[in-house]
Amino acid sequence: MPRELDGRPAELLSAFFGLDNGLPPRSEVFCRGAGGADGMPVIFSHELDVDTLQPGDFRVTTASGNVGKLVCVTMLPAIDPGELRTVLLVGDFGSAQSDPPVTVEIVGNLHSIDNTVNFKGASIKVTPLDPGPTLILAETLPKKTWRLGRESNGRVGSSTGCPTEGVQQIVRVVWAGGVTTANNKEPGDLERNAYRVTVKNANGSTTDVTPFALGDLADNDNNHELCLDTTDVPVSVSFPAGYLTDPNNDLNPATSIEVIQR
Repeated sequence: MPRELDGRPAELLSAFFGLDNGLPPRSEVFCRGAGGADGMPVIFSHELDVDTLQPGDFRVTTASGNVGKLVCVTMLPAIDPGELRTVLLVGDFGSAQSDPPVTVEIVGNLHSIDNTVNFKGASIKVTPLDPGPTLILAETLPKKTWRLGRESNGRVGSSTGCPTEGVQQIVRVVWAGGVTTANNKEPGDLERNAYRVTVKNANGSTTDVTPFALGDLADNDNNHELCLDTTDVPVSVSFPAGYLTDPNNDLNPATSIEVIQR
């Protein structure tokens, strides 16, 4: 199975050292030994075939050359349809102060969800602990995948949808790690109004618009749906510094990303 198909390589987009000995005790629910461990979300270019996912697929190397110890890997909480590209690595990946993790490499046969590409051999530098989360991916969602009016049932991975009325397009944005407001709440109107989506008009000019609503909330993951009421083509998404934090309470820097048309 190749590393690339039709010019689209199987690659890692981000490895984000999110928590140093900081995963909460409730993490034991999905991973025995996770409480008090390190947490590192890794984002892939393609969605994954979860049946090929196992801890042995990953090698985390620290600044000293030591190899980190993985306890488990999980897709939780980013498990909505279309989201199966963020894997949370749990284990001991060194110390942020004395021997931080510097690279993540795929050493096992980890396949895309459609089994067209293999990620074995892909690698990426690790974002250190202190920097806040940035935008890693933005993509339009095919209409057949929309789940308008969806409400969260409070369970892990259960999120909200865009409203049932007024939606012309949805753009999914993927952050480097899970994000909330500084007081550990889900984004509201303040954060929604901070998003800027640059769209291209029929005459080729561009303007900036704000999503009229946000979806994919209430599930503690790293994805948001930007609900748009325009048919103009989304080109890029930007977000200013200082509105959202990761689980380590690091505020986001100013960040932007181009939109992929799906």
